[in-house]
This record gives sequence, structure tokens and C-alpha cells, in this order.
Amino acid sequence: MDTDTASGSVSTLPLEFFQQLPKTDLHVHLDGSLRLETIIDLAKKHGVEMPSYDPAELRRAMRLGQNTGSLVEYLKAFDVTLRVLQTEDALFRCAYELAEDAARENVRYMEVRYAPMLHTRLGLKLTSVVEAVLAGLRAAHDNLGIESAVIVCGIRNISPHSSLEMAELAVAYKNRGVVGFDLAGAEYDNPAKHHKAAFQLVRDNNINCTIHAGEAYGPESIAQAIHVCGAHRIGHGCRLRENGDLLHYVNDHRIPLEACPSSNVQTGAVRDLASHPLKLYYNLGLRVTVNTDNRLVTDTTVSNELWLCHTKMGMSLKDIKTILVSGFKSAFMPFHIKQSYLRRVTEELERFQPDGRILPARKPESSRSEQETWLPRGVLPPVSFDVPNPASDVSPVHAAVERAIEDGAN
Repeated sequence: MDTDTASGSVSTLPLEFFQQLPKTDLHVHLDGSLRLETIIDLAKKHGVEMPSYDPAELRRAMRLGQNTGSLVEYLKAFDVTLRVLQTEDALFRCAYELAEDAARENVRYMEVRYAPMLHTRLGLKLTSVVEAVLAGLRAAHDNLGIESAVIVCGIRNISPHSSLEMAELAVAYKNRGVVGFDLAGAEYDNPAKHHKAAFQLVRDNNINCTIHAGEAYGPESIAQAIHVCGAHRIGHGCRLRENGDLLHYVNDHRIPLEACPSSNVQTGAVRDLASHPLKLYYNLGLRVTVNTDNRLVTDTTVSNELWLCHTKMGMSLKDIKTILVSGFKSAFMPFHIKQSYLRRVTEELERFQPDGRILPARKPESSRSEQETWLPRGVLPPVSFDVPNPASDVSPVHAAVERAIEDGAN
């Protein structure tokens, strides 16, 4: 809600307004953010069994966008998505399409997280999994201008040893597209302290850490994530409000919270959007960011989440702008690059007015390099994901990976 200064009336800004705001998505899972039509297409191509090949029926079977009541129930949709994410071409395609969907709503910077070990059912090497996703994100950057990075995940409910393996992978790909390490999966009865060795390894290698905490368990989980595992950001953190002392510690140390409002309702972490603690955290001065969590499973976009903060939580455009800036401040990117983003984003946000007007963009300075010019919203160039010619020995994914390696060597 925003007040019209002339009349004093309160107006609600439309979703389309939020789609044009420059934004980040720091908490988005690759395996929860496929396009529904892509799942069906990949399943048919590779002979993968699905609950249904009809989009409407598959949507119902996966309970997309529905309140499931618990995190465990919510995560069942991933049983379907992971079935089709077991080849390099599928990983490349879904990474590219995720970045394309984000670019359509003016996401400027995105951190995509996933657990490579979940994509090896058909024998893919862990390194092949990582490189296929990185190649898809780089292709999207080259075609669409969106900047993306990867956060490698360990899984709470699998094993500490597997998390250590994922940590080793994060170390191997530091400065090659991987910017952080995370612990995801079922939180209840799977404490982060069991995975301490994995976090010790990534911290010894000066890699950023974020941990899902305070979503399906209390503030003790958040304290453990920060004090035992050394988390630099907290995923969700809904139950932080239950411990005031810890809340102020998080605030004082500027530990960002990766809020995912709709997802938190669907997993039962909060009752409804109106009772979500995000606004309380913001009002207390905590560094809050707004994210999708899972574009497909939650059936949302960053723009939609911001719009819900505006319409359901009563946050003003000024509040939203502060949250957007917090997203860029909280990104796992080098300080000087972050500074550059913040200067440009802060300047651009001045164009967006509380009455819904968007002022014309300033003419770019001639000194600005072509690389710094953001792609305007609109029709994005098409990309073909056809199966490669059998006569060819090199698939599009391998070619993209080779190009990425060559670029890195240069």
C-alpha cells in the first residue's frame, strides 16, 4: 500500500509494476523451479514414468502452489522433478530456462542452489552435473544478460559424509561459478551440527555459507547454523522471532534472512501471509531479502512475492525498495562488483514512484561499457533444446562446457 501525497489516499500497486523492478533471487532451488511443460517433454523423450502427462493432472498430483501442511509433504513434489533431471542436456536446459524465466521479470542476479548428488541416478559424474548447470547459466548470461551463480547443497536427511562430498565439490568449483554452500532437506530431527565437517571444509576455503534453518524447527536450529556451522545467511528463519536475544544477535551482525513467504505458508512454517514475521523483522531493522524458493512447486515469481508483501503485509514501495537493495547487499559476490550493482540499482529505483508511475530511464553514460548495460525487458531470444544429431559426437551441453573452460583459460 502506498499513499498518494496529493490526496492522502492509499493505493495498491499492480503486479506489473513489481515485474519491472530490478531484483535478486538468492534462494531458488533448481529442482523445484522447472517449467511444467519441460517436465512432461523430458519425461516423454526419455521414457520417464510420471503420475500423469496431462499438465492439469500433473499439477494436481504434485500439489503445486498448494498448502501441504509440512515441509516433508511439500518436498514430495521433488520426487517427480528429479526423475527428469538425470542427464546433462536436461540439466543444461532447465538451468537455462530458470534463468530465462528470471530474466523475464527483471531479476538481475540469481543464486541457484541444488545438490549434485541427487542427479547421478543414471551414472552422471558429479563434475558433469555441476558443469552442465554452469553451462546452462552461462548460456543464459550470454543471451539474456542475467548474472547467475551456484550454491551447492548438502542434504540434512541423507548423511554427513555425502554433505562432505558436496562440500569438496564446492571447493573444487570455487571461482568457477560456485559461490556458496548450503544445507537443505528435512530440518526436523536432522540437526545441522551433524554436518559440521562439511562446513568446516568450506569455511577453511573461504567459501560463503547459508543454511536452511528455523523453517521446520525452532530458533535452536538457527543458533546452531550460525554458531556451530558458521552460516553467513539464513534460509527462511521463520521461527527466529521465538528467541529475542538471538534475533538481536542476527540483527546486530547483519546476518541476512532469505525469506520465501508463499513457500513458508505452503510448508506450514507460518499460518498465512498476514502472520508472516517478515514485516516484523524488517521493522526491527533486520536485513531481509525476498525470494521464490521454488518457482514451480510454490507456483510463484519474485515479483509475485514482492507484490504479496505489498498487498498482504501492507509494505510500502519504500519498504520494498529497501528489501530489493538488501538483496544485492546480501549476494555472495565480490565487494567491488556488489558496489557497482548497488550504485546502479539505487539510481534505477528512483524512477519508480509510489503512485505507480515509472519515470524515463536516464541516458546511459558513454563511458559505460556495453557489458554493464542491462537487457531491457521484453521478448527473449529463443533457444533450441532439440536432441543433438546422432551423427555428431558433441552434444550442445558438451560444446557449451568446452566453451566455458576455454573462456576460463583465457
